[in-house]
Amino acid sequence: MAGDYETYKLGNFKLKSGGEIPDAFIAYKTLGDPSLPAIIYPTWYSGLISDNLWLTGSTKTLNPSKYYIIIPALFGNSQSSSPSNTSFLRPFPQVLFYDNVRAQYQLVTKHLGIQHARAVLGWSMGAGQTYQWATQYPDFMDLVVPFCGSAKTSLHNQVMLEGVKSALYAAKGTSSAGVAKADVHTEKFGYSGFIEETKVNGLKALGRVYAGWGFSQAFYRERLYESELGFQDLEDFLVNFWEAWACSKDPENMLVMAHTWQAADCSAQEPYNGDFKKAMEGIKAKALVLPGKTDLYFPPEDSEIEVRNMRPGIGELKVFPSIWGHWAGGPGQSTEDVKWLDDNLRELFDKN
Repeated sequence: MAGDYETYKLGNFKLKSGGEIPDAFIAYKTLGDPSLPAIIYPTWYSGLISDNLWLTGSTKTLNPSKYYIIIPALFGNSQSSSPSNTSFLRPFPQVLFYDNVRAQYQLVTKHLGIQHARAVLGWSMGAGQTYQWATQYPDFMDLVVPFCGSAKTSLHNQVMLEGVKSALYAAKGTSSAGVAKADVHTEKFGYSGFIEETKVNGLKALGRVYAGWGFSQAFYRERLYESELGFQDLEDFLVNFWEAWACSKDPENMLVMAHTWQAADCSAQEPYNGDFKKAMEGIKAKALVLPGKTDLYFPPEDSEIEVRNMRPGIGELKVFPSIWGHWAGGPGQSTEDVKWLDDNLRELFDKN
């Protein structure tokens, strides 16, 4: 609901792609007093601002009585500028993490008056934004904690996202024009939209594509969707968890965020110019990198490469010892993983 968050007007916001979002705005929520050390905690793919709150509270490390917690929303999430709230803008321009973080920096510094943050952290696409913050504004924060995410979207992850995009494109009779590109029809003839039937069919298909990726093989083998989440059987889980999640979203929004994710590469900016090692060496904040042991699209091996390329003493790697796959890092349904994450955040904040 609009009352749960605020918006900050960015004006006509120029994008790295050369495009522009007219009358752009960024949605955000703050917890705690502005005099406290600031923590920036961006949202994830499809996530609303309220979907980040599970990691905050009086019993958590992210305690609003100790920190000023800022939760900014991604472009495309339906709360910040998105296809669903800027219907005149079709096709919606290509937005990168670079653009999101530049908007967040403007929000944090110009509007909220914060000149330095204690930490930036986030799950999934929130982790991607964390890496972007650490490389785009390396002096701005003391600590960064990307969990279950990456600094650069891997080739395998790009392929997975081709499946997510293609589920939506197929529903309206077209197909992907390639990685970090729109659909074939838009590329050749111009934008074509969704009607209600193609929207529902596409989102249901997207939910089922995602179902094979969000949780691990072991999660399904152990039937945790029954014992932990309370679904009757596999089909109940597919329909009432995955399809229900997908159908609550706007397909155009999902495509905008999918592009942001698929094109993610924090070395694709000055002064790194595509040199990934140089970008990782550019991180100055102490980094605690937390991949999930069974995450199917952000595996620990990729995080090991990121930490290995950081300067000595900057990066530390710890792996979620969980069979919840990507969901080990959020959004709060695995209580053991929430405790593990919160304990590691507390240890990091106390030590540094």
